[in-house]
Amino acid sequence: MTTGRSAIVSAVALPESIFPLAVCAFLAGLVRGFSGFGLSAVLVASGAFFVAPRLLIPSAQVLEVVASVWMIPSVWREVNWKWLTPMAAAYAIAIPLGVLALTYAPTQVLRVGGCLVLLVASLCLLANARPKLPDGFPLRFGTGLVAGFMAGASSLGGMVASVMLFAVSIPAKQLRATLIVLFFGSALYSISWGSWHGVVTRATFVQAAWLAIPLLMGIAIGSRGFHVVSEAQFRRAVLAVLAALSIAGIVSVMVR
Repeated sequence: MTTGRSAIVSAVALPESIFPLAVCAFLAGLVRGFSGFGLSAVLVASGAFFVAPRLLIPSAQVLEVVASVWMIPSVWREVNWKWLTPMAAAYAIAIPLGVLALTYAPTQVLRVGGCLVLLVASLCLLANARPKLPDGFPLRFGTGLVAGFMAGASSLGGMVASVMLFAVSIPAKQLRATLIVLFFGSALYSISWGSWHGVVTRATFVQAAWLAIPLLMGIAIGSRGFHVVSEAQFRRAVLAVLAALSIAGIVSVMVR
């Protein structure tokens, strides 16, 4: 009887550093609600000061599912299926490789390298230095391969995908909706592979459950912000967020 009671208590007990992580989750929700992406990047970059990223990334994937279920009904009609379908197929190939890298490779190197590339890309787009990329199947599938690998390995997949969608000038509503639906499927897929490799555990879901409420509060506020800004304001704000997240990701790795 004592053993069973101890198991129940451990299952519902507050995870370590839950209060600062709740603040991080609320901020992640604000960004996710406004831009359609950035949940994992914000949570891992800020939460890395309190919990090792290797333990936080799986919980971020669970919260991606929670956020997408909450948001999909309101954005479904805006999804750009010409981009979503090839990206989703590429994600299916690349995520297992990313999860494998999370299990065995130095995640700090992956995060710093990815953040540096994203910082340069977002600053170039802010300066209107836009590459002339042919918007076709190779670009969409290639974006999914890179983003899927980074999603599984370092929580940066959404930032990679969003940079490419900005580079080809997809309308803001379509960009946001496409990313929201993409992250639902990719997060479920990542969780499945993470469970197979032992990265996702019961503690993952306990931590995510405690963070879900502040996350959804942030999403509600961020979503209201999206509906009151213009297309140009949205693009400038999101690119600035991308640059800030890239810097925060580098700093979080260096400080630890």
